[in-house]
Amino acid sequence: MQEIKVRLTFTEEILGTAAADKEIHKTYIASLAPNAPSKKEEVEAVGVEETIEKAMTVFPRNKEGVPIYWDYQIKGFFKDAAGMLRKVPNTKSSKIKAYKKEIDGLIFVKERQIPIHFDGEIGNCERPLRGQTPQGERVALANSESIPAGAWIEFTVQCLTDGLAGA
Repeated sequence: MQEIKVRLTFTEEILGTAAADKEIHKTYIASLAPNAPSKKEEVEAVGVEETIEKAMTVFPRNKEGVPIYWDYQIKGFFKDAAGMLRKVPNTKSSKIKAYKKEIDGLIFVKERQIPIHFDGEIGNCERPLRGQTPQGERVALANSESIPAGAWIEFTVQCLTDGLAGA
């Protein structure tokens, strides 16, 4: 087994990903969690007051109120990156057949909750979202908590086989 310590610094502002409305989070997002205890844990971590708009996306928070990422968000990034790198000839990722299964079974993020470290205040990012539908172009407003560029996270990646570490 190989362990890799990672420090990731964000070069752009980062936006909240959890629905501020706990009921939306409970019925949809948390239903995708693999086990019941983690569903409850994730719903509680959203920790939003009634004053926040229901359509807003926020950062989950730990018990101290610090914004966090969940381990599965990092693992999901690994799967997406491996999927794209498979298309690049002569990369280690291009040689992995069932890359999602390999990542699911052989690569783990040690920490369940990954605190986001940053200077300054959590801001608010409002922006238009455009989408093409059969009825024509639609525009909606999106509202998210934002953390300034320069924020960083630290986590440990555990590889059960040495061959996947560089893929």
